[in-house]
Amino acid sequence: MKSNNFKIKTAKILLDVKSIILKPNKPFKLTSGRLSPVYVDCRKVISHIKARRSLIKMGVALIKKEIDIKKIDFVAGGETGGIPYAAWISEKINKPMIYIRKKPKGFGKLSQIEGDIKKNSKVLLIEDLSTDGQSKIHFCNAIRKAGAKVSSIFVIFNYGIFSDKILKKNKLKLHFLTNWETVIRYIKDKKALTLPEIKIIENYIFNKKN
Repeated sequence: MKSNNFKIKTAKILLDVKSIILKPNKPFKLTSGRLSPVYVDCRKVISHIKARRSLIKMGVALIKKEIDIKKIDFVAGGETGGIPYAAWISEKINKPMIYIRKKPKGFGKLSQIEGDIKKNSKVLLIEDLSTDGQSKIHFCNAIRKAGAKVSSIFVIFNYGIFSDKILKKNKLKLHFLTNWETVIRYIKDKKALTLPEIKIIENYIFNKKN
């Protein structure tokens, strides 16, 4: 299956299981206090077996196409959304797994990385989605601080807000199954919303990206 088909199929799955919710007329209130006509929660997928199997199958195919997995030593999951996806993918590509905490534990070994990571090993970071890229930088810095190497990140959904520049600056490449452009194209094709409702969502998303 071509990567463009991955994007469309992933968009459909995320909409079907309500991992992507569109409410142009009754926007969500974010923790920042701002209003958003869209909400993305890829963690919801863990409860939908058929959906998650499809996503992992496509994710593994995309990873094998875009990354030389022979050069990957570990798969890392970011706390918390990336951990289940990393577990499923590490099993499928037969690579050991680690996971990275948002911050070191406040007791014991003060570990931020769980698992047996080795110095100079090459790590593929797995997350559920990417917004501004800041959390990805945080996790990758922890990997590099441990003496390992990371240059590739895989996510199910790429929000695409300011992430390209910051990731490139930190020598990281993002691989993803779908994004907002595909979701909008899909809902237009399916006429899932009215044109004025789609316009509200487009204005929000693309204004956020500029």
